[in-house]
Amino acid sequence: MFQAAGWSSSKLFAYEYNSYGNNVQNAQGLATYVNQVKSQTGASQVSIVNHSMGGLVSQYYLKVLGGNPNVTHLASIAGANHGTTFAGACLIYVTCQQMYPGSSFIGQLTSGDETPGSTKYATWYSACDGIILPYTSTRLSGATNNNVACQTHIGFLADLSVLNSIANFMKS
Repeated sequence: MFQAAGWSSSKLFAYEYNSYGNNVQNAQGLATYVNQVKSQTGASQVSIVNHSMGGLVSQYYLKVLGGNPNVTHLASIAGANHGTTFAGACLIYVTCQQMYPGSSFIGQLTSGDETPGSTKYATWYSACDGIILPYTSTRLSGATNNNVACQTHIGFLADLSVLNSIANFMKS
């Protein structure tokens, strides 16, 4: 979808993190990765598209680690930005403890300005998500929040309408 919207494959990158690990460490890894991408491409800033727990990783990088000057756009697809009660099913993992609503990690991300700096923020969320509970947890104060009629958590990743909307947002 991004290539069809004019993005060169040489400008598309994917950061993989430990989904059972600590999101602070995951965000620190994202910071390192963003610097590598900037160095490799010569770009002064990057755009980030995340999904699910990637919302927490990205938000921590931008807000707590001060990464927002490095990011022009942040698109959060079904992000657990305010946590999800679904994480109660896996509280043996640090990442689920961090993702649970009311955790100190979530508190750190949601206190004060949720969309700091000049980065443009947008979210996509749906009542049919089934994983982000409540589904409104994805919305960020100060972002362009897009309510998708009925899309599942994984279904977002193949929803051409949503992906096209994200590609257009990235061009804004």
